[in-house]
Amino acid sequence: MGLDELNDDVQDAYSALDDELSVDLDRETKTELAMLQAVFDHEGPDDIVARAIHQLFRLSVDTADLDFHLRTTYDVTYDEYLAGMTYEEMTGGSNLPSLDENNRYRM
Repeated sequence: MGLDELNDDVQDAYSALDDELSVDLDRETKTELAMLQAVFDHEGPDDIVARAIHQLFRLSVDTADLDFHLRTTYDVTYDEYLAGMTYEEMTGGSNLPSLDENNRYRM
């Protein structure tokens, strides 16, 4: 897989999300959500869930967990996804000759 497949999968997932997202919550999650809603005095649970998604995404980027999973599944990083090209494409590495016996010391 690569950058094109990642773009397709992200677009498919985005299209599959409706404006209304229904999530079943267990008792513990409901209790935690209720506590957050009471403490932070938000207008509703939707705001807290949106903030939680932002927080999880930011944490995944900052800890390189997102890059690990992207590299494992799609063989790209988040920076490559944002740039729309791989590091190899950025540096022209995909145009380098093969390093066989005749081209070993030539660049």
